[in-house]
Amino acid sequence: MKWTDSRDIAIELAEKFPDVDPKTIRFTDLRDWVMELDGFDDDPKHCGEKILEAIQLLWMDEAE
Repeated sequence: MKWTDSRDIAIELAEKFPDVDPKTIRFTDLRDWVMELDGFDDDPKHCGEKILEAIQLLWMDEAE
């Protein structure tokens, strides 16, 4: 997975952290959690606030 795979990342996060409310997570934690996902292989420098926001929004969508 790469940073651009926002939907796939959101699904993985929803499955790995079912008890976490994605609205409450800080972007620094979100970034760390994404980089720890199995199958994630991208440069941390390619991540920005817009990417993290997209992942968070999709995660909120998955959680509902």
